[in-house]
Amino acid sequence: MIKNYLKIALRNIKRHKGFAFLNIFGLSVGLAACLLLFIVIRYENSYDKFLPEHESVYHIATQDKTADGLFHTPGIPFPALDAVRLDIPQATTGALYASYGSQISVLGKTPNDPATKKFMEGSGIFYADPEFFKVFQYKWLQGSPEVLKEPNVTVLTQKAAEKYFGSWKDAIGQYIRMDNAIDYKVSGILENPPANTDFPLAVVHSLITSRNNARATQYSTDWGSTTSNFQLYMKLPAGVSQAAINKQLQIFSDKHYENQNSSNKRLNFLRPLKDVHFDTRFGNLGTHVISRSTLWTLTLIGVFIMLMACINFINLSTSQAINRSKEIGVRKVLGSRRKDLFWQMMGETGIIVFISLVLSFVLAAICLPFITHIASIPESLNIFTAEILLFAVITGVVVTLFAGFYPSLILSGFTPLLALKNKITSASIGGISLRRGLVITQFVISQVLLIGTIVAIMQMDYVHKADLGFNKEAVLVLTGNADSAVNAKQASFKQELLRVPGVQSVSYSSDMPSSENNWATNFAFDHKPDAEFSLYLKFADEDYFKTYGLQLLAGSVYAHSDTVRDVVVNETVLKRLGIKNPQDAVGKELRTGRGPWRTVVGVVKDFKTNSLREETKPTMIAPRQRDYYNTSVKINSTNLATTRKQVEALWDKFFPDYAFVSFFMEETIESFYQQETQLSLLYKIFAGIAILISCLGLYGLVSFMAVQRTKEVGVRKVLGASVSNIMYLFSKEFTLLILIAFVLAAPLAWYMMNNWLGNFAYRVSMGAGVFVGAVLLSVLIAWITVGYKSYKAAVANPVKSLRAE
Repeated sequence: MIKNYLKIALRNIKRHKGFAFLNIFGLSVGLAACLLLFIVIRYENSYDKFLPEHESVYHIATQDKTADGLFHTPGIPFPALDAVRLDIPQATTGALYASYGSQISVLGKTPNDPATKKFMEGSGIFYADPEFFKVFQYKWLQGSPEVLKEPNVTVLTQKAAEKYFGSWKDAIGQYIRMDNAIDYKVSGILENPPANTDFPLAVVHSLITSRNNARATQYSTDWGSTTSNFQLYMKLPAGVSQAAINKQLQIFSDKHYENQNSSNKRLNFLRPLKDVHFDTRFGNLGTHVISRSTLWTLTLIGVFIMLMACINFINLSTSQAINRSKEIGVRKVLGSRRKDLFWQMMGETGIIVFISLVLSFVLAAICLPFITHIASIPESLNIFTAEILLFAVITGVVVTLFAGFYPSLILSGFTPLLALKNKITSASIGGISLRRGLVITQFVISQVLLIGTIVAIMQMDYVHKADLGFNKEAVLVLTGNADSAVNAKQASFKQELLRVPGVQSVSYSSDMPSSENNWATNFAFDHKPDAEFSLYLKFADEDYFKTYGLQLLAGSVYAHSDTVRDVVVNETVLKRLGIKNPQDAVGKELRTGRGPWRTVVGVVKDFKTNSLREETKPTMIAPRQRDYYNTSVKINSTNLATTRKQVEALWDKFFPDYAFVSFFMEETIESFYQQETQLSLLYKIFAGIAILISCLGLYGLVSFMAVQRTKEVGVRKVLGASVSNIMYLFSKEFTLLILIAFVLAAPLAWYMMNNWLGNFAYRVSMGAGVFVGAVLLSVLIAWITVGYKSYKAAVANPVKSLRAE
């Protein structure tokens, strides 16, 4: 029986090649889209789940409540580490400090051996204590967490060890030198962590080495300063809840932070490790954060695309029902029962879905490298895993049941007499109203995606072209160290750079005007109590303002000196302090933390201190040479490549022990929006797929209508209707369907995209033009789709259509 069903099903598919092709094409594209989205979503949800007991690991985050709202940072003051262990002893607390932009020189068996290799590492360098590896239970190939109790000790991952020494086994006992200053002995090897981690460890030094540093000692008792680089993680023992520790952390916060009141309050609290990858308030050490709402959006897009593909199948199958009415009538007369016919039709659906599923894997495999590149996930992901295959089988069964049930039920229910007399009408198969409703559903989905894509494109265009308040074009940034040897040559290096043709200005600084590496501290202004908000610090020389084109509103730039206590603040500082006239701030004094009082000598116009997702930070700029990690070189944009080579040659001459690492400021700005750019591209791709599938749905419905209205079209042509009149007859109805869909889609799209735009402090407005453009584009696409089939119906010979009736 089953073999017979299969033969009949295959014969019918072969007989109706055109409709079978459209069904298979629509379903295979929809299934491939779902598979690709499933791979992306599954990967994002897998972060750090490889760690044993990851469910009991938490991050200690910081929240500042001020008069201006809530502010969050993943960092915590340096003295909090010892205090947390003392006040909350029942949990294990580990510390991790991230170091960015460090040079590693590979030595030998002794620190006195000459460097054989040098690497400039932009990421992957950390400091940790033994407790960190008790919280995060990585696998050790050699050594144990206890080695990090000693100063000047480092642990490498297998990949890093092989990079530096050729073999990880040869790395043990060897030495490396950080930034030409501190030597570390390799005393442990970690198994390589997978790519799906927010802790991209490569080199992990003992934290005690950093804490013994003179500069670290300066902040060892400073409870007012935080940096996102220094983070604490806690592992809770069995029986101890997150809520219980949060109560202790509340007491801890009130105990250690000064000036706590109802309008100015700092609070530490736990957030689960499983939330670190998704919490956009904080970011993470891996720099890749994706919100759960984004993943839900991608999930809904996948569901909607698959729903549209199923609707297409229903429309195309029911439009073919009249053509198969005689076949059904004959089978019933010959003794076929309704359930036999029902399962035969379901079998046809199953075969089409199976073929589509096989093709979808081929399409997904072809497109996977492109999608993984866009989503920044490993290209080595295998599409043929057990989990993905199970998802595909479940999806295939659901699609077969959902798409096949209604057409099979309708076809198997034909009355034999009416079927044989060719009296089956649209009313007999459920009416055209249902199919109109399905097309409206399709266009609601496609127009929501279309409007969303247009808004995303507008916002990304805005962030790329927005006035940032400083000059970002043709500024070459050189990253290096700020040790005494480098500092001693900075003045002469700058002089030589300024002699290079095409170099307009040079500045030294801790970081660029827009940066995600921010140092915040409490501060007091005009000898009053501490302000109710934190001050963000940037250290730069006097040429910083010229190099980046920062505009002074009042006062002047500080003089060339590393000892003066003059500072410049931005407008936001004044706004938060309630000072309306910038000139009123000049000459006043401020103090950061418990440091000396400094004189405000100038006020600069606000510039974007972070990405446009965040409000401009209240910022102080002051000279401090020991923090000049970056050299910014403003270049004439007409000869960038040549000038860059000349700058590199000078760097090698002055700093031969340091690798030359550079980037243009514009690249940093672009990196701020990498995730949004990637998601915008994904939305474009899947919105395009949705529109393609909806066009197939339109084609199915117009095919059904053309068959149903064959006699009507013939009569109209006999009575003098032109081809354009007939085409208008079909197009008018579909235009109405699209307008109805737009009325439903517009408020839904506005709500969704308004929430998305809420992630940006600076954003575009969704004017009427967005919605008018979307509906006009939808109508145009529909007219093109409907035009082909309606034209064929319009030019058909009316004599044949009337005779057929």
